[in-house]
Amino acid sequence: MADRDRDWDFHLRTLSNIARDSNVANDPASDPNVLLSVRRLYELCKAENSEDLVARVYPQLNKIFQRSVSSLSQSRTSNGLLLLAILQFFIDFGEVVLHDADSSLKTFFRSCLSREFADLIVAEAVLEFLNTNQNKFLTSFPTLLPQFYPLLLKLIAWNGEKLEKPFLRIFPALISPGSFLPMFPSLIDFPILVVALERVERSSGSLVGNNIASIQKSKVPEMLLALMDEAYTGSTIGDGGGDSGTEASSTIDVADPLFLELLKDENDGLSERHWNSPGMTAVIQIAINTAQSDRLKQMLNVTPRILDVYFSVALQDVNNSLICALIPLLMSRNSTLLPDKAFSYKVRKRLLEFMLAAFQRSPDFIALLKKPIINRLGEAYDNPAKTELALQLCWAIGEHGGGGRSHKDASRELFESLELLLYENLLSSRLGLRQDPGDNSSGESFRKSSQSRLLCFVITAIAKLATYHRELLPRARVSLGKVARSRTSDARVWTRAHDYLGLLSDTGISLSILGPSKPASKEAHNPGTVNWSQGGTKMVAHIPFYILHEQGPPFHDFSFSDILPRR
Repeated sequence: MADRDRDWDFHLRTLSNIARDSNVANDPASDPNVLLSVRRLYELCKAENSEDLVARVYPQLNKIFQRSVSSLSQSRTSNGLLLLAILQFFIDFGEVVLHDADSSLKTFFRSCLSREFADLIVAEAVLEFLNTNQNKFLTSFPTLLPQFYPLLLKLIAWNGEKLEKPFLRIFPALISPGSFLPMFPSLIDFPILVVALERVERSSGSLVGNNIASIQKSKVPEMLLALMDEAYTGSTIGDGGGDSGTEASSTIDVADPLFLELLKDENDGLSERHWNSPGMTAVIQIAINTAQSDRLKQMLNVTPRILDVYFSVALQDVNNSLICALIPLLMSRNSTLLPDKAFSYKVRKRLLEFMLAAFQRSPDFIALLKKPIINRLGEAYDNPAKTELALQLCWAIGEHGGGGRSHKDASRELFESLELLLYENLLSSRLGLRQDPGDNSSGESFRKSSQSRLLCFVITAIAKLATYHRELLPRARVSLGKVARSRTSDARVWTRAHDYLGLLSDTGISLSILGPSKPASKEAHNPGTVNWSQGGTKMVAHIPFYILHEQGPPFHDFSFSDILPRR
């Protein structure tokens, strides 16, 4: 006990002396003994569980915290570890000393982490701090992490795979109703963020200890001189006097809104990112024309895994209104990704899988989003990415009946869009309108295969919609009949159309094969279908006759359990 008291007095006296020492008081982190004393005093307070001891320590720690924050711009020493140790004290003992840690945490993010996110040691300590206190953040400071998610994304973008696991553990806490939608473009553009950060480092020096906002301000005089030069000499701001294809000439204008959006520290809502803006074009050119850095290669691998967590949280915890609002944004970004083949494939695969999962959970989305869906169907042949998106949308429309039986108007409009897409394809295949004279044989073969694949999905969606909504059946027969008679199409296409025409002539068969996979109510099942999970309680007489290949009722009357082996 006496040793503990001496230890206590020693560390408390150390902090008091530092507070009086003018050489250290203005930069407490420069003395390594300060961090050791803060940590030791925190441990003693936790062990003793004494409010009196906490009250004696608090004034000294609060004073050091304020002085450290005020000296950040002049300090040459990292303050991150010291401030995190003090913040841990504020979080654990804030109620005892009536200290609201929320303002201190915001000060840390804005003043310290914005300067030191590129420091691996500080970044690792920050993630450990956040994971340790995750429950407290969710209950006591629920809006803090969603507010500063852009800063934490910069942290993982710069430090890469080394911190992936601790980042993924805290990542769900960054998602809230206010950050869910704005976060999506940031995740998709992770590689773009890496390129932008690397360009800032090359042009302005190390990111450690430098606030990017101050770097941007320091460039303002250069921009003014460039504007004056343009006004008097007629030269453009981007003129570099060299080869336009080199890395040096592919500069990123720090005054570009896209640049400011990429490098922001706080969530300021959803903002549109123009893929064709000069800033984005410059970033893309840099990524294409230069060798990929190790940091960029890591983020190309990490981004799909972060998206997995994002979509998993979305399906489990996010309400339907936000998911419905995300889908049009997802469809618009499906074809605008960093042009890296492996990265684009992985990300698009996840985007489409999430979209289909959202439609499966809430088929009403298809009717609510009919306008953006129709627009995407109209872009089916702009590029392969849009073709694949249109194909998946066709499948969803047919599988879920255009949103269900209650959405007849929306289903009719979607049906008309499918008809238009079908007729355009038939006309172009007959006249060869889509054939590019410059295409080689392999390119032409791929184009025809892609067109046939899409047509198969279109006619399947038409047949399924007509099965859901019987008023569309006459139009479906006309459409499928045109395809079946069109021998210029791929054999798979007109054969499938012919088969669907035969199925639609029998209501029971069409409902069984093309009807909804889920019944309208939990108790009922669709006509012409058998719920095989209830086979042990059903008799053979319940099976539709066309399945038994019999003309009349079966002569036997025994249970499935007599036929099927028991497990």
